[in-house]
Amino acid sequence: MATETFKLYLIKPSHYDDEGYVIQWLRSAIPSNTLAALHGLAADCAARKALGDDVQIEIVGLDETNTRIRPEKIAASIKAAGRGLVCLVGVQSNQFPHALDLARRFRACGVDVAMGGFHVSGCLAMLPELPADLLEAQALGISLFAGEAEGRLDTVLRDAYAGKLQKLYNFMKDLPGIESTPAPLLPSYVIQRTSGAVTSFDAGRGCPFQCSFCTIINVQGRKSRFRSADDVEAIIRANLAQGISSFFITDDNLARNKNWEPIFDRLIAMRENGVRMSFVIQVDTLSHRIPRFIEKASKAGVRRVFIGLENINPENLIAAKKKQNRIAEYREMLLAWKMAGCYTTAGYITGFPADTPESIARDIEIIKRELPLDMLEFFFLTPLPGSEDHQRLLKAGVWMDPDMNKYDLEHAVTAHPKMSKAQWEGAYKAAWAAYYTPEHMETVMRRSAATGNSPGKVMFLLIWFWACINLENIHPLEGGYFRRKVRRDRRPGMALENPLAFYPKYVAGVVVNHLRVAAMALRLARLRRRLKKSPDARTYMDLALTPVEDSDLDDLEMFNNSASSRAAGDHAKKMLAKHHDHELAKQQEKVG
Repeated sequence: MATETFKLYLIKPSHYDDEGYVIQWLRSAIPSNTLAALHGLAADCAARKALGDDVQIEIVGLDETNTRIRPEKIAASIKAAGRGLVCLVGVQSNQFPHALDLARRFRACGVDVAMGGFHVSGCLAMLPELPADLLEAQALGISLFAGEAEGRLDTVLRDAYAGKLQKLYNFMKDLPGIESTPAPLLPSYVIQRTSGAVTSFDAGRGCPFQCSFCTIINVQGRKSRFRSADDVEAIIRANLAQGISSFFITDDNLARNKNWEPIFDRLIAMRENGVRMSFVIQVDTLSHRIPRFIEKASKAGVRRVFIGLENINPENLIAAKKKQNRIAEYREMLLAWKMAGCYTTAGYITGFPADTPESIARDIEIIKRELPLDMLEFFFLTPLPGSEDHQRLLKAGVWMDPDMNKYDLEHAVTAHPKMSKAQWEGAYKAAWAAYYTPEHMETVMRRSAATGNSPGKVMFLLIWFWACINLENIHPLEGGYFRRKVRRDRRPGMALENPLAFYPKYVAGVVVNHLRVAAMALRLARLRRRLKKSPDARTYMDLALTPVEDSDLDDLEMFNNSASSRAAGDHAKKMLAKHHDHELAKQQEKVG
């Protein structure tokens, strides 16, 4: 029997909104994969008695996007247990300032703190020396962890148990394999605080592409590492055992996972044996070219796909080293996913060198008219620490905003060659407003019904995106249900609001926002009922739904607004001609 207890708190921090309040919800969107991975590794350490047969490792997982973190209470819990450690996990650059504020309070209570995630790892991977914020963390006695924890967590826990945490654990040059490692797994009490009880896991890490704005290629490497089909099935069955059947596979690009087909085949077999489950995945814009990929994804239970569209201007894609994106194939790719019964979400980055407010506005209208896309997410081009863009700007001495809290892809943090800061911010807000008009949301629902998909499901997603931006001024990826604000949890340096002003404003905001959501939901629900009853709903057609081979590419604005887009149009015509020649040859062969 264990005679000692070592209490391990794994905390995924949130970050501050523009008013200085922690972004937190009664129910958040999707739990952190990093939190799941660390919890699974910690549970394995506990099962193996990594600190000795007489030491019980007690693990508590907390996601701050749905749980208020109270450092003083957690510190008291650790002291009552005898020994322990707080790990701030998966800390991104925009979360680092708040994570540091939490860590200060833990350290003031005498608690050991370790911190890891993309900010620490990205800085270690791409910068010649530690930046000021990481040095500040070390000065507070916070232990920094760079790299991945598979095979390394034992060392950190033993050092913490012995009271000898190192200032820095740097494993960036030794990325571990992940096949047959302990599965990422969160207990149900964490997952149930998310909307729809969805959990996440990674089937692979790393990416072979070279996008200059990306941190993944420098933190997780360009050489991909994978879990096996057995690993994935074990993860899913462990979650099914606790009532969780919806999953977000967090691979940056599942289409480039060499095990995608064995994994999909395993999931298909499980579904054929009566296992109910669904998935959200992320893929690149060329995934439709992989034989059987979309077909098997649909059969495996994939119901929503995030696609890194990024832009429809070839000049911008080339500038970002995203040469794998070919705008000539966007519609074909999106139609393939829609016909497979999957909803599509794409990212669109504003602020590439060739962008202007007018070009961004024009591109959004083109997308609305010519591409059968469901949801579109907008971002600022952001030089994230760990990216090539950040490294290049730092070397050149270009100004970048020193407040890491703004590095959330929702703020302009450096200058643009053609737009002022105000123009860029205005173009970003105008892009959201232009795409999520009631009229276009109705068009998206009509397209959904016409392709045999549920307009009700896409309606929910559209309302979610519209509400996050218009009501809370928060990106949908950080959204949730019922915004929580704690008056005393405001960012240090910002004055606490008077209770007589804070609480009436907060309550009024909650009421008004719910009324506005209800009004939009009612409007779209009426359309949904009409579509459900209408015999003509399946015959709806517009330009975006028209198959590429039936389109006159010369009439598409996407291929006529610049020299590079016209070149893309010429490439598309050549591809169509080859396709037609191939089909004609097949027919002639049959006749012969």
